[in-house]
Amino acid sequence: MKLRIRTVWAVALLGAAGVLFADAPSFSGFLDTRVTTSAGAGDSPQFSIGLEEYANLRMQFKIRDSAVFYSAFNLIAVSGANLQNAADLSLYNGALYPGLTGTAFMSGENYAAALELERLYFRVNSDYADFDAGLMRLAFGYSMVFGPSDFLNPKNPLAPDARLRGILGAAVSVYPNDEAKFLAFAAGPKNPLAAGGGGSLGGLSWDQHWENLSLQALYAYETPQAGSDWGIHRAGLSLKTDVEAGLVADALYTYNPEAAPGIEGLSAAAGLDYSFAEGKLYVLAEYLYSGEKSATARSVQNPGGFAEQNYLYASMRYSFNDYTNGGLACIFGFDDVSFTPVLSLEHDIFQGLTLSLSAQVPLDRDSFTGNGQRGELGPIPPGQTTGAERGTYFTFITKLRLRY
Repeated sequence: MKLRIRTVWAVALLGAAGVLFADAPSFSGFLDTRVTTSAGAGDSPQFSIGLEEYANLRMQFKIRDSAVFYSAFNLIAVSGANLQNAADLSLYNGALYPGLTGTAFMSGENYAAALELERLYFRVNSDYADFDAGLMRLAFGYSMVFGPSDFLNPKNPLAPDARLRGILGAAVSVYPNDEAKFLAFAAGPKNPLAAGGGGSLGGLSWDQHWENLSLQALYAYETPQAGSDWGIHRAGLSLKTDVEAGLVADALYTYNPEAAPGIEGLSAAAGLDYSFAEGKLYVLAEYLYSGEKSATARSVQNPGGFAEQNYLYASMRYSFNDYTNGGLACIFGFDDVSFTPVLSLEHDIFQGLTLSLSAQVPLDRDSFTGNGQRGELGPIPPGQTTGAERGTYFTFITKLRLRY
């Protein structure tokens, strides 16, 4: 009897889903198989190897013609050095937000695995406005590398293919015409344990597009919390133009009323990109100024930020044919004379399956002279507070990506 009732309920739910969802669900994603080998510096092992299996699964439901539901999950299985890095990050997050579980990984016989929710939101749309709410990505600015205006989820030039985390919030987009977009958004505090709402965000942005020029203006306010009794203001401006070369400029100013205004609140980037040889050779360069109290500066809330002020990123990529391309990139820190070259090679084995090889070599003045003048982008970054000074002289990554 119970089995019959459950069957009836299942059929009813399937029937309701068929009425509610106009189209069949859409699935997509990719599977990465990654092997990382490193030559350790400082207190790190002289040689380490890490294995990782990483899947990103995306699902989309259309609800009639008026709404869409989105979700994305990450499935991860790791071992070796990759697991050690994940454990270090989990311990850091656990210390930053006491009361939350330090790690989400469950150990197996020779691996540890985790399931991570990446996106979970919906969109209600019309001809002139959209409404989004949930765990989603809110991106700002036109910067190609450093992303000063993209303060909710800062980019990492040394991991350009990393999936950026989302924020829990809501946004309303209004389209006065085909060339303009007005956005109002709100997001919860960065500290998920902030039950009083301190650190919540709200803001506005305006995008305007012309034939060869795009402009975005941004303002955001962060409500008061510890260290900012009057809240924090952020104002940004981003430009891009497509003429012979693509040019971008992106700046965000962070102002805390409790501190005197100054250039240390400014994060600004300017860059260009251009294609040569009928599109086979692509070059990109972008400069960043990162003030000590800016959105791109290193802090407790932004451990992946920059410790110094002046940086340059340059890269070139050459397509040997339709299936193979190679690249050389480098990020350079002017203040401490440190830099990390990155050499990469990518080959499409067949449509949907890509093999990627990349090598990173952190260098600084100490690498050449042994004078102890270490740099942020060198083998052993200074200023580590864990008690052990860990770093790498060389990292090689082999990745096989299957798209579906």
